[in-house]
Amino acid sequence: MGILPIKLIAPVTGWDHRYAQNIWHIKITPDKTNNLEKASAADVLQLRGVDTRRLIRKIGRLSAGTMDDIASAIAAVVEYK
Repeated sequence: MGILPIKLIAPVTGWDHRYAQNIWHIKITPDKTNNLEKASAADVLQLRGVDTRRLIRKIGRLSAGTMDDIASAIAAVVEYK
């Protein structure tokens, strides 16, 4: 985002089967790369900009496929064509 030390983040919450019908909830299955302990969901409807100085430690990394799913959900939410 230019010279500002900002990253866009999507909050992650525990997965609930009700989320499956929402395009803005992307399911994240726990694995050794993302270090999650339970099935979770990225909620792209609640994207926000966060100063990178507030990001204290990295918990894990998402797969390229999950990141593609998140990017597609963001595009759908903002109606990007």
